Amino acid sequence: MQIRDLPYPDPGVPDVRSGSRFLMWLGRQQLGGQVRSLLWGTLHMAGVALLPAAVGIAVQAVLDRSAGRLALAGGLMAVLGVVIALGDTMLHRTAVTNWITAATRVQQLLARKTAEMGATLTRRVAAGEITAVSTGDVEKIGWFVEALSRFAAAAFASVAVCGALVVYQPALGVVVAAGLPVLALAVLPLLPPATRRADEQREKAGRATELASDTVAGLRVLRGIGGEELFLGRYRSASQEVRKAAVRSARMWALISAVQVVLPGLLLIAVVWYGARLALDGRITIGELVTVYGAVTFLLFPLRHFEEIAMAYSFSRPSAKRAARVLALRRTAHGSADSAGPLAGGDLYDPVSGLLAPAGRLTVVVCGDPDAAGLLADRLGGHAPKEPEDEPGPSVLLGGAALDEVPLAAARAAVLVQDKDPVLLSGTLAELLDVPSSGAVEAAEALSAAQCGDVLDALAQASAEPSGDPMRTRITERGRSLSGGQRQRLALARSLVTDPEVLVLDEPTSAVDSHTEARVADGIRRIRTGRTTVVFASSPLLLDRAERVVFVPGGEVAAVGLHRELLHSHSGYRAVVTRETEPELRARQPQDPERAGPGPAESALAEMEESA
Repeated sequence: MQIRDLPYPDPGVPDVRSGSRFLMWLGRQQLGGQVRSLLWGTLHMAGVALLPAAVGIAVQAVLDRSAGRLALAGGLMAVLGVVIALGDTMLHRTAVTNWITAATRVQQLLARKTAEMGATLTRRVAAGEITAVSTGDVEKIGWFVEALSRFAAAAFASVAVCGALVVYQPALGVVVAAGLPVLALAVLPLLPPATRRADEQREKAGRATELASDTVAGLRVLRGIGGEELFLGRYRSASQEVRKAAVRSARMWALISAVQVVLPGLLLIAVVWYGARLALDGRITIGELVTVYGAVTFLLFPLRHFEEIAMAYSFSRPSAKRAARVLALRRTAHGSADSAGPLAGGDLYDPVSGLLAPAGRLTVVVCGDPDAAGLLADRLGGHAPKEPEDEPGPSVLLGGAALDEVPLAAARAAVLVQDKDPVLLSGTLAELLDVPSSGAVEAAEALSAAQCGDVLDALAQASAEPSGDPMRTRITERGRSLSGGQRQRLALARSLVTDPEVLVLDEPTSAVDSHTEARVADGIRRIRTGRTTVVFASSPLLLDRAERVVFVPGGEVAAVGLHRELLHSHSGYRAVVTRETEPELRARQPQDPERAGPGPAESALAEMEESA
């Protein structure tokens, strides 16, 4: 796989049983690139390793006053220079290719998992951890894959040079062969504490990233309540903790680097001292001593790759473990996803809560707890936000077919869930509304139903186009240039354009004023006529336009009917919708209903009925 061929048509099915197994799987997927990098690395190392031999021949030729051998040594060095340059260039090219392709494969796997899990992902994995995995961790994993082939070439070259020295000059070759493993293994006792410190640094960095992400996401709210300084202080404290952990980690890696310099230096001193004694005794020639010295100096070069692979593995293993943990998340399933065909539509039924949304009707669900409403909305979409160790409950049924037992694409096409905090991707308004759809709802119709007229006017004024076309105006990342209500209505328009068989909306009008909310409610009912729509809300304006209202306190259906009927017949429903408190409810109970005047709930009910 070359960089120009990216992205992968299929990134494969990873082994996510552990971080180490994930790295091994990734290495096997890159086998072709690893072999090419190994061959070029071996050629490069061979050229560097043979250079001391050529220098030794040249030195001995000068001492023997042999012009022929000197010319031969010069030609050999020239050839080796070409080989070194070619090998180094191609090694770097293939190694970087391995890095980029491995990182791309991991990013594609993460993107596929994100699309599979949807909004459930951030409920099961912290947002900061997802950010760390998709950015820094991907780079560290790619680093290990890139360093692996260079380490293999260095190890092969080291063994070959040691063997050649033993044959060429046994007295000195044995010393070098005995000392090299000691040098390579000397840093192993230091790796566990270095890895622990590095893990501590990454953990604190992940918490700081999560805090920063949450702060940015809630910046408008923080400014409204004056909490900017409080969160700034928290982030400053977290940042300092990261800095201290990074310094502690750097000290350990500095110690490892120092060991990698001192011990090879001691070996080189020992070889030179012993070789000089042998040369003085006439047992070896000056050229042989220079050759052995050059070979030992060369061995210091591959030893650097031993240190690099140790660092790369210690950094990439926790990163791979986090990536494997995210990739190991599974969508709840009770059967074979390939055994069921496309969904035919019908009533939407949740056997856990008892919620039934009849086909082709507008159903509004009142929970009283926003978190419970979000969980139930996710469940209706077939991706319930459960912890991995929880036992999956019965699947939601659509027309009698279990959503967990149909292919994911079919389930997503049939049921669309818009959560209470939808995300707007950067791009033009036309690109935002260019989503897979049935084609029955035009963009203009959806924008009109969602009451986006003021949004279009604002985009037209901000347009860089001479025509002022709002559809070609770019929207900033997450729609930060728009108000909360404008973002919410654009997200609603995007969902309406999709026109799924079942549309689940979680608080779609929580950020708009009452007059706009009433018009949006009329628009939803008009444009979704004949299609199944489930809205989670407690607004009387939405409830009064519902064809069916379901009250679900505590996760189970308690009452079903029309809004006005439930207001009069169910005190729990009335308390949630009118915001009636328990003391107010108890204060009214002892009164004689024939003599007592209208209470707060009745007054609020009368006002809501009049406004509706």
